[in-house]
Amino acid sequence: MSRTPVNDAEDSVSGPAGATPHASSRAAVLDVIRAAGTISRVGIVKATGFTGATISTVVRRLIDDGLVVETGRAESTGGKRRVLLQLNQSSRFAVGVHLDHAGLTYVLTNLGGSVVARMSRAGVGTDDPPAVVDRITTEVDALIDGAGIDRSRILGLGLVAPGPLNQTGGMPLYPPAMRHWKHFPLHSELAATTGLPVVLENDATAAALGEHWSGDVGGTATFAAVYMGTGIGAGLMVNGVTYRGFGGNAGEIGHICLDLEGPDCWCGARGCTEQLAGPGAVVAAALADPELTRSAGLSSGGEAPRRVADFAAVTRAALRGDAAARALLERSARCLAVAARTLANVMDLEQLVLTGPSLAIAGSIYLPVVQDELDRAFFSRATHSVTVRLSRSAATAPAIGAAALVLQSELVPLREGLRLPGNLADAEPLGHPAAG
Repeated sequence: MSRTPVNDAEDSVSGPAGATPHASSRAAVLDVIRAAGTISRVGIVKATGFTGATISTVVRRLIDDGLVVETGRAESTGGKRRVLLQLNQSSRFAVGVHLDHAGLTYVLTNLGGSVVARMSRAGVGTDDPPAVVDRITTEVDALIDGAGIDRSRILGLGLVAPGPLNQTGGMPLYPPAMRHWKHFPLHSELAATTGLPVVLENDATAAALGEHWSGDVGGTATFAAVYMGTGIGAGLMVNGVTYRGFGGNAGEIGHICLDLEGPDCWCGARGCTEQLAGPGAVVAAALADPELTRSAGLSSGGEAPRRVADFAAVTRAALRGDAAARALLERSARCLAVAARTLANVMDLEQLVLTGPSLAIAGSIYLPVVQDELDRAFFSRATHSVTVRLSRSAATAPAIGAAALVLQSELVPLREGLRLPGNLADAEPLGHPAAG
């Protein structure tokens, strides 16, 4: 399948726009238009620091490519009314897939990150990876065909999963239920079967990017998305850029130690947040209470899909007024709140977004507990507060973020980060220029 490239080779961004390291002036301008909703050419000049001539050239190319449209004029301020620009939302689309042993979620989003089609299917369980790839390919085709979208307008496919993914698509550190995915070349296999460019990411980081791309965090450029699905993690956005860390593992608050003598965790540590506060811990504690087990209708199955269903059942019992169920969830929330406070202290955050399938179910119980913890004990509370809110798309946040990964990588790519020389012994010592 051939597609018209949307990223012309243009000069790298410099000047004020360099605060966000876009790879080109085109990327910077398109990102400004996306973030603003509607904006004039003069507004883009002020936002980027580029010359009016540069903006005129870039905007004309974006309009020619169908990515941007003119949409009326601004109110007069005494001179000529300025023409307003906005994204052509239906010009491009992206597919997002959240792969989990408990469930598969698919979304198709438009250029602005709004969902135009979605579907959920049973999880991958212990199925062999090649069979799962074939299944994802079939279901992605059904999603696109069902929405009636021309495949030439599909920019690519973003796929997210629990835990970090390396550059070849394997899972070097993996939750126990997905050990059979270790070193499987997911990236190349899925690209070959779908015919689409494929971008990989972990679910928590993708959820944070989805919040940013959709504009749900408002003008906040630095925030964290605290994620709870079958496990716990966090995605970080710093000055509008996803922060992944050296190996892509930043934000793993599920593996902050809360109890030195706590239960063993699959990561190799003890007393991790995930072991004390995750859905599995809540369900295990509920199953140890025969009365709660009966009243909530819990099973004794240990498989991940059953644990997810049982966590939802405990939540429903708590919302009906069951004191034992409520106590279990509030204990989980207190543990999660301590981990979230630790993250907020380290990053000096002003906003936390609670997201993920489990918080979509139980967020109304967790949110006030997390907010109270930050109001009471956040280190910098005398300087500023931390706002905690529940994502409007918590259940599908990873899949939406997966699609946003495609939109960002294809339309507003960022410059590669600067690195020190691989062998510092070969570099000139600082302060001692070479002779001659």
